[in-house]
Amino acid sequence: MDFEFTEEQRMLQEAIGKFLEKNYTFEMRREIVGSRVGYSPTVWEGMAELGLLGLPVSQDAGGFGGGGVETMIVMEALGRHLSVEPYLGSVVMAASCIATVGTPDQQSYLLPKIMDGSLRLACAFGEPGSRYDLDHVETTARQDGGFWVIDGAKSVVMHGAVADLLIVSARTSGATKDRDGISLFFVNPGEEGVGGREYPTYDGMRAAEITFENVQVSSDSLIGVADKALPVIELVADRAIAGLCAEAVGAMTALNAATLEYLKTRQQFGVPIGRFQALQHRMVDMLMHAEQARSMALLAAVRVDDKDTTERRRAVSAAKELIGRAGRVIGQEAIQLHGGMGMTDELAVGHYVKRLAAIDTAFGDSDHHLDRFVAAETTPDEPILAKPRSKWKKI
Repeated sequence: MDFEFTEEQRMLQEAIGKFLEKNYTFEMRREIVGSRVGYSPTVWEGMAELGLLGLPVSQDAGGFGGGGVETMIVMEALGRHLSVEPYLGSVVMAASCIATVGTPDQQSYLLPKIMDGSLRLACAFGEPGSRYDLDHVETTARQDGGFWVIDGAKSVVMHGAVADLLIVSARTSGATKDRDGISLFFVNPGEEGVGGREYPTYDGMRAAEITFENVQVSSDSLIGVADKALPVIELVADRAIAGLCAEAVGAMTALNAATLEYLKTRQQFGVPIGRFQALQHRMVDMLMHAEQARSMALLAAVRVDDKDTTERRRAVSAAKELIGRAGRVIGQEAIQLHGGMGMTDELAVGHYVKRLAAIDTAFGDSDHHLDRFVAAETTPDEPILAKPRSKWKKI
């Protein structure tokens, strides 16, 4: 198997790397995290100019036409620089969801706005008490005349407060844990009846708890086919997990580089501590874990667009499980090898460790994905339904 990037992929890697080196230093990130909005409009505009916001959009629709490998390249670079931009939710998840099952009118109206950076989206799939189960949906949507009326609550909506539009999962039929009966809707967060609160997460990101009380949305806000959205949600979540795996690899790479540099410069007994064989062995273990993680992230990136749902789930869960364990080992070793300095807020090490811990729990921790890997062998495939044809008016 050829593991070399194509020329176009190498150009993408070089472009995003140079852009972040110039515009996303650790000091700049600290300012962004400390700001009220929690992301950088200037960086977001720059990413739009590079074409990164159109990564999952087909070239026919004016996008980059990238897949899992291209997403891995971008997310790995964002991980190296500890980016807090809403790229995962708005591009990897929301844009790919619209590109996959949105109507032609929805795509033509929304995708250009996403690509030019003027429209940010967030996906509200998780609920209080649902843990990692995407089919646990208590939020309801019922038809009332020409509208859908949504009631319920969503939790840990990443960058939900800065989103111009939400993609919300709601139950339109069936019981709470039924796989059938789940639908997706566009919801304007400014609609009457939408409320909630925003809060910072410990890894520098921002999330929101969002409530819906008799929120009316038009019939054209339905995404895909009513009652049949779960396979789409799972596909979008798997794409997000593959992206997070790549981001974790970028963070591990940066942690290893910082730790190695520290071992070369920190002196004890008149020599760099990197001369001590015990520390060299620990550094080698960190590098081995990072290389294993990179291999699994690449497997997930290649398989995440696989039409075989079982193979996709197994590859993504295998990567998430191994990368979760690798992130803990590398993070703990990096803190230990930096000594007391590793615990300070002024050093980037602790921030990388926090982000790796957050990635481990996002969309399921290692234990969850180990169970999911086993269960994928017996789970029947569910086709992603064809795009419905309906007229797009407005949201």
